[in-house]
Amino acid sequence: MSWLRSKDSRRDSVIASPNIWKWPDIYEVENHAQDAGDAIWSELSAIAPWIGRDVVDVGCGTGFHLPRFAETARSVIGVEPHSPLLGHARNRVLEFDHVNVLQGEAARLPLESRSADLLHARTAYFFGPGCEPGIREALRVLRHGGILAIVDLDATAFPYGTWMRDDLPKYQPLLVEDFFRRQGFSLRRVDTRWVFPTRALLDEVLAIEFSPRVAARARRETTGVTLDVRYRIHWLRNTLS
Repeated sequence: MSWLRSKDSRRDSVIASPNIWKWPDIYEVENHAQDAGDAIWSELSAIAPWIGRDVVDVGCGTGFHLPRFAETARSVIGVEPHSPLLGHARNRVLEFDHVNVLQGEAARLPLESRSADLLHARTAYFFGPGCEPGIREALRVLRHGGILAIVDLDATAFPYGTWMRDDLPKYQPLLVEDFFRRQGFSLRRVDTRWVFPTRALLDEVLAIEFSPRVAARARRETTGVTLDVRYRIHWLRNTLS
């Protein structure tokens, strides 16, 4: 998904996400492999049940998660800033009359105020400080009692988080957690397993997620066709009227 930092609503707030922007087909393989046991979905449904409610997926990419929400939600809107991904997302949800995909950014959502019950952003917010305009915009769109749920990778956990920190030495996951805590978010950690049909596909995914050096390290340190990956869910209930 596109990384939405939202530093300043007057400027471009989109940080390129090279994995899905450059290699959408391989990223599709990654999406299918992730969270094989539905642990994230279980936690999300406990935090913010969406049956019969209105859902917004910010940074929806090719729309991979939209059909899952659409199974039980009253309405689903995907918002994606990167034009080439919009067609993929729209094609994915053609069978659903209650799903729409719009182009937009986190700090300028093309949505009415108080129009959603759940705003979901998966692997779209990583950076903590700088996301304040996007958080404010989410609270504008959410109804009273609605939930902003930000799902990201937990870089404190072995092994995937270790590779992330090796690849992004300036990224400090504990500072990101502190940022969201100070913004009023609660935190849940979710352990998941990624399961790939072949080792070759696992290696291809590692190659788009990490630099060549770190991808080579990850391949050496991985056996079989599975990866244990921990996520974080930062979530905030809108208490504004």
